Amino acid sequence: MACAQTGSGKTAAFLLPILQQLMADGVAASRYSEVQEPEAIIVAPTRELINQIYLEARKFAFGTCVRPVVVYGGISTGYTIREVLKGCNVLCGTPGRLLDIIGRGKIGLSKLRYLVLDEADRMLDMGFEPDMRRLVGSAGMPPREQRQTLLFSATYPEDIQRLAADFLKTDYLFLAVGQVGGACSDVEQNVYEVTQYAKRDKLVELLQTTGVERTMVFVETKRKADFIATFLCQENISTTSIHGDREQREREQALGDFRSGRCPVLVATSVAARGLDIEHVQHVVNFDLPSTVEEYVHRIGRTGRCGNTGRAVSFFDPATDTPLARSLVKVLSGAQQEVPSWLEEIAFSAHGTTGFNPRGKVFPSVDTRKRDAPPVYESHEDGGESWD
Repeated sequence: MACAQTGSGKTAAFLLPILQQLMADGVAASRYSEVQEPEAIIVAPTRELINQIYLEARKFAFGTCVRPVVVYGGISTGYTIREVLKGCNVLCGTPGRLLDIIGRGKIGLSKLRYLVLDEADRMLDMGFEPDMRRLVGSAGMPPREQRQTLLFSATYPEDIQRLAADFLKTDYLFLAVGQVGGACSDVEQNVYEVTQYAKRDKLVELLQTTGVERTMVFVETKRKADFIATFLCQENISTTSIHGDREQREREQALGDFRSGRCPVLVATSVAARGLDIEHVQHVVNFDLPSTVEEYVHRIGRTGRCGNTGRAVSFFDPATDTPLARSLVKVLSGAQQEVPSWLEEIAFSAHGTTGFNPRGKVFPSVDTRKRDAPPVYESHEDGGESWD
C-alpha cells in the first residue's frame, strides 16, 4: 500500500519494476491461444486514466517481449477481444470491461503475479468495492499470499486502509512519501469566498487574466459542465468539456483539444480529477468544491506535477461548502499555504464538520493517521460514471 503526492511518479513506481521483472524472466505473449493469461493486471477507475497508464506501459515495453493491452468501455467489445487475443502480458482495464472479458473466458488468471489498483482509495470505496471483490474472487485468481498486490493513491482515508488490508498479504508494507492525504506543496492554493450566483463572473475574470494558459475548471455535475463550457464560449473563451455522459470519442476529442492547446480551458467533472497527467496545466479552478477533502487534493494535483509549479483557485460558498471548511484549513496549513481569516472563522464555528488529523491517534498495523470522521461519499449524478 503506497501513498505519495499527486504528480510524484506513482505510475512509473509500479510500471517499471513489473516490466523489468517480466523482461528478466523472458515472458512471451502468445497470439495463438484462445485464452490469454497475463502476468500483470492493472485496474483504474476511469477510461482516461487507464488509457494513460497503458500508453506509458507501451512506451516502456517497446521493442521487448512484453505486450500490454488495454480494455475499457465505450469501444467495441469485439475489437477489444481481438486485441487481447493477439497476446497479453500486462492487462490494463476499468472494472466493468475487465470483469466482462474475464467472464467471457478470454482471460485466464492462473499465471497472474501482479495485481495493481491505481487510485486504490477510489477503487475500494462503496461504488467499486463489490467489483474488486469479484475480481479477486474470480476463478483461477491466485490467493493473496501467492500474488503481489499493489495499491497506489495520493489519499488514504482510514476506513479505506482497513478495507484494503483484505486484499493484501497479512505482513504487507505501507509506504508513505510525504504526508498521507496532503496536497502537493508545488501548488499555490487560493480560496475565495464567492456566492453561487457570483461564480460565473468571478470565473470569467480569472480566465481573462490567465489568457491562453491551460486551465482545468472542476464542477460537480455533468449538466453544469456543459452549461459552463457553453457560457465561456459565449464569452469568447475557447473551452471544451468532459464528463461521463459524453461518448468516448467526444471525451478523447475534448482531452486532445485541451492537450494541444486548441481549447486552453477544460471544464470537467470528477471523471478528470484523478491521475490524468496533462503537460502545461498551469491552473486549476474549483468552480464547485467537492464533498470530500480527498477529492480536493486530487483535483488540485492536476497542476504542479513532476516538480513544476501551479496554481489552484477555489470558490467557497458558505451556504454549501461549510462542512468542508475544517478539512480545507488543515490541507492549506499542511502545505504551508496562507489560510484566509474568514475561512478560519467558518471552520472554527462549523461544529461537527469533517477533517483529518495527520498527527493523531495511531492506527494499529496500518499507519499513524486518524480521521476525525469517516469521509462523506459523493452522491451527485457523476458518481460511478466510469465503471466500465
